[in-house]
Amino acid sequence: MELKEISKDVYDVSGYLAKEFGEIGSPEREESTKKAWEEYNAQILLDARKNARLTQEELAKRIGVDKGYISRIERGIIVPTVSTLYRIASAMGLTVELRPM
Repeated sequence: MELKEISKDVYDVSGYLAKEFGEIGSPEREESTKKAWEEYNAQILLDARKNARLTQEELAKRIGVDKGYISRIERGIIVPTVSTLYRIASAMGLTVELRPM
């Protein structure tokens, strides 16, 4: 699907998103947003692991899971529990910060 050009170099992104993923607040849009956040967080964990210079196997051993579990998290197939997220962060020498928006 192409973006609708409103004027030179100005595009209707909202219209594109609505057609592609549903209107804001619709179940389709909510599901798409949820999946996007899961993939985004998976990428953050993948990048953090690589920055820590750890293999999936090394990270898995540090937190007591198998390599396949780390792979599934990094591909966004599964979402780790909060406790597992904290263990992953700690194993990479990181912390998790919760702060007001």
